[in-house]
Amino acid sequence: MNKQNIINRFIKYVTIDTESDPTNPAFPSTEKQWDLARLLEKELISIGMEDVELDENCYLMATLPSNIDYEVPTIGFVAHIDTSPDYTGANVKPQIHENYNGEDIVLNQKENIVLSPSYFEDLLQYKGQTLITTDGTTLLGADDKAGVTEIVTAMEYLIQHPEIKHGKIRICFTPDEEVGKGAHKFDVEKFGAKWEYTKDGSQICEI
Repeated sequence: MNKQNIINRFIKYVTIDTESDPTNPAFPSTEKQWDLARLLEKELISIGMEDVELDENCYLMATLPSNIDYEVPTIGFVAHIDTSPDYTGANVKPQIHENYNGEDIVLNQKENIVLSPSYFEDLLQYKGQTLITTDGTTLLGADDKAGVTEIVTAMEYLIQHPEIKHGKIRICFTPDEEVGKGAHKFDVEKFGAKWEYTKDGSQICEI
């Protein structure tokens, strides 16, 4: 799996503003969520997913068919495309920090915005890794475009490597999770998975 391709995909997603609106009862609560949903719809078709369907409420579902000749339960993976209305997600300027050294990261020298492990201790867990941040003036939107990136990349990898055996996999990208409505119009019956995993947060290898 190519690291740069994953980074490029993630940056493509986070630079699309999908902030949701808690004051709007519509689905989705902001029209701009459609921008990412429609891009993902085309991308899922292009990588070879089947049953790709974007419904009238901005829920995007797709199928990776089973490549085994016996029945196993269908597994689902879900992530949300909206970002929090608590802070702007427009004009995101991603910054890539290779081989993080465990020290303070200056996000914005002009505004004196610093990301420091003295305040965010969890940063030290990622020493030696590649970090992606903003310039401190916007949200990054990794919640949950990191989850979207993980799911699309995993599906693409499985399609490109049919020697990896799996049952039927269903995926869904939902709107408006950040305003508490992400599951309101989620069609459980249509999704049809026995178990579903939400890719949203947690540490590596943590369920």
